[in-house]
Amino acid sequence: MTPIKPNIHYHIKIKNPQLHLFDITLTIDNWQKENLDLKMPVWTPGSYLVREYSQHLQDFTATKSDQQTLLTWRKNAKNYWQIETKSENKITVQYKIYANELTVRTNHLDATHGYFNGAGLFFYIPEYEDIQYQVSIDTAPLPWHITTALKSVDEHTFIADDFDQLVDSPFEIGEQKIEYFQVLNKPHQWVTWGKGNIDTNKIIKDTKKIIEIETKIFGELPYDNYFFLLHLSGSGFGGLEHKDCCVLNYPRFGFQKKEKYDRFIQLVAHEFFHLWNVKRIRPKALETFDYDQENYTSSLWFCEGATSFYDIFIPYRAKIYDRLTLFSLLNKDITQYLNTPGRKVQPLRESSFDAWIKLYRRTPYSNNNQISYYLKGQFICFLLDLLIRKNSENKHSFDNVMGQMWQQFGKPEVGYTENELKNVIEDFAQEDLSKFWELYLDGTEELPFDEYLEPFGLMIEEKIEKKAPPTLGIIVQREGTTEKITFVDATSPAGIAGLQAGDELLAVDGFRVTGENLMERLQDYQPEDTIELTVFHEDELLTTKIKLATPQPSAYKLKTIPKMSALQQQRLEGWLK
Repeated sequence: MTPIKPNIHYHIKIKNPQLHLFDITLTIDNWQKENLDLKMPVWTPGSYLVREYSQHLQDFTATKSDQQTLLTWRKNAKNYWQIETKSENKITVQYKIYANELTVRTNHLDATHGYFNGAGLFFYIPEYEDIQYQVSIDTAPLPWHITTALKSVDEHTFIADDFDQLVDSPFEIGEQKIEYFQVLNKPHQWVTWGKGNIDTNKIIKDTKKIIEIETKIFGELPYDNYFFLLHLSGSGFGGLEHKDCCVLNYPRFGFQKKEKYDRFIQLVAHEFFHLWNVKRIRPKALETFDYDQENYTSSLWFCEGATSFYDIFIPYRAKIYDRLTLFSLLNKDITQYLNTPGRKVQPLRESSFDAWIKLYRRTPYSNNNQISYYLKGQFICFLLDLLIRKNSENKHSFDNVMGQMWQQFGKPEVGYTENELKNVIEDFAQEDLSKFWELYLDGTEELPFDEYLEPFGLMIEEKIEKKAPPTLGIIVQREGTTEKITFVDATSPAGIAGLQAGDELLAVDGFRVTGENLMERLQDYQPEDTIELTVFHEDELLTTKIKLATPQPSAYKLKTIPKMSALQQQRLEGWLK
């Protein structure tokens, strides 16, 4: 006899949006057990941090079908409620969720709209995550529009095939501007909330190009309909991928200046690329989500790093920006990477594994002992792309790796192991990459940029200013009336002398100094000179002697090598075409 499965229906009421509270009623019918266990996710896929969504829940009650007779319940853990149902086969649960955090991974409700992620609003019933979940939205009397990727029963009711799909289908409810467009015979929308200096026609034109270029890599669009949801905010920034949509948060006046618009287009390219890489091409550890705790994987360097690698090159391939912009963006990222001391401390695969406790929980010391798997992963893929191109004389590239990963793992949605990923890359690189993995993914050896760039006639040039001051090793920012040290390079003269982030900078050799004029003052000294630096440390006046070091590069840039050969020129043009 087939066991009876419960019917699960969420009803969301928006009564007083200015109070930032979603009113939720959960109705469970055909319940057959003595107890009902309800759990709320602690994280959402795509954002690898335990966010404790249940902290925003209040006014929890459980009643019989009459919605008046209370049922006994207890809280067994931070995100776990247990209700004594006894003989009741229909249970009603009511609660409220406070929603006043506007990011792509949280919930926000105000007088103009409501936005929520499934992980931050809905319970799941253990053992019943694979059944249908129905959601109804009641916005009356507000004339608000509802946008979601879920199948609709009617204008206000939607169906998710399982809890994974419910979590993966955010809702935007309220005042929206919706622009429809077609790409490769499939419908798309830009859905925008908020006001700003956005040029929607330009964005749609460039979005079409991005979709077409990325589809060439994978060979197909794996959806029937897709929308881009854009929140225009004061200063927010971020994106979160979903199977049939993505959510973007961007400064409302960040669309007219070229460098800001280019950054936005990179964000669009990044999140759209994720619909293949991460949402469908997933590590084995993320093949099945455990919403109750961390899901550890050492492969985020590929999930995010490969996507970051492509978000720079896709707009260039789409001719949204030119070669000069491409190299400028690469130079900026190379400079950031080579100016992060943590690259010599934290291996890349460890950075992936420890995302849950490090990447999203940064401290003033983080740059000393961490490296972002986005940033280093991007350059691992960059070097591997160059290697594949060199060994095949541009007949193959990292595109072939992504295409094969799609066919082998993404299309059937079967999780890959890192060894399987390595094997696919080796097939196209035509060489054993065990040493590469050992040195640059499991180790902290410096990435061999010049070795991999040389076959293409390129090298990295260090830029040291002619009047560059000797190195002290601190970053200072003005906070109110104080000059606050916000970062100390642990290997620098300042770090060795014991200065710490949070110290208040006062004087050099007895004379007042600020973050604004510190570099100018240091130009009066030579490397190996000793200065007396005065700070307030925990409100105590301290003066420390510090021996200055040689000037460090302020930037790094890609440049062509002298006397480039015809073969190098041919490879370079083949790559950049």
